Amino acid sequence: MEIKEIGVVGGGTMGSGIAHAFALSGLGVTLMEATQELADKALASIAKNMDRQAAKGAIKAADKAAALSRIKTALAPEALGAVQLVVEAVPENADLKKSLFAKLDGACPPDAVLASNTSSIPIKTLAAATKRPDKVIGMHFMNPVPIMKLVEIIRSPSTSEETYNAVRDLTLKLGKVPACSQDFPGFIANRILMPMLNEAVFALSEGLATKEDIDTVMKLGMNHPMGPLTLADFIGLDVCLAIMEVLHEGFGTEKYRPAPLLKQMVAEGKLGRKSGRGFYDYGGA
Repeated sequence: MEIKEIGVVGGGTMGSGIAHAFALSGLGVTLMEATQELADKALASIAKNMDRQAAKGAIKAADKAAALSRIKTALAPEALGAVQLVVEAVPENADLKKSLFAKLDGACPPDAVLASNTSSIPIKTLAAATKRPDKVIGMHFMNPVPIMKLVEIIRSPSTSEETYNAVRDLTLKLGKVPACSQDFPGFIANRILMPMLNEAVFALSEGLATKEDIDTVMKLGMNHPMGPLTLADFIGLDVCLAIMEVLHEGFGTEKYRPAPLLKQMVAEGKLGRKSGRGFYDYGGA
């Protein structure tokens, strides 16, 4: 299967980054959003990020112009009738994703692959909402997408070898490195990462150390580029909580119980960088 036309559903941080990466690789992209205002905002974000790459010499001005010319916007699944692959990048909510996959199944060509950028929700759950479970797969990009090399590819029990090979080949075409995971909650990345972040929150709430010292130990002692509480703020505390809840529900053990402080901060709207406040203050209210 040769993939030339891509659909990306959701133009937030991840969706716009995914569209950015595909367009720079020479692929046609249809970026679907709920409103034209949101679609225009996503295009502006892509252009701004490409400007940063150009300023650093990573791409040429001509590359930016060509890539942006390959992206068009849409407001409904019916506009994705000519794509070979769709990557869904909407918020991490299982019901929302299942509803979307059912709509995409009806709107996209019968042989199109339906991929999800989910970071934790089992792919088999999304595949069950379609009539093409063999063509449903996880394609979990890392943030920021244009820079990070890893793409976690998740195969459900129904994903065909043809689908997996096509997505793996596409990942390599993007200049990224694929890593394959079986279909367990959290996959590889978040199965390992999120409990560590959650444990750092427990440690902070129990008074083990200050947030700065917890982060310093993990940076200087374990050679992590940023500490766990800083990283949680960067990811978004609401996203961290959603993933921990998927892990807790999926495995049913106390090991994956979300830290009460994490739940409290999300309830208070302290979501990290995107809200201006999390474990650290970023100038928000």
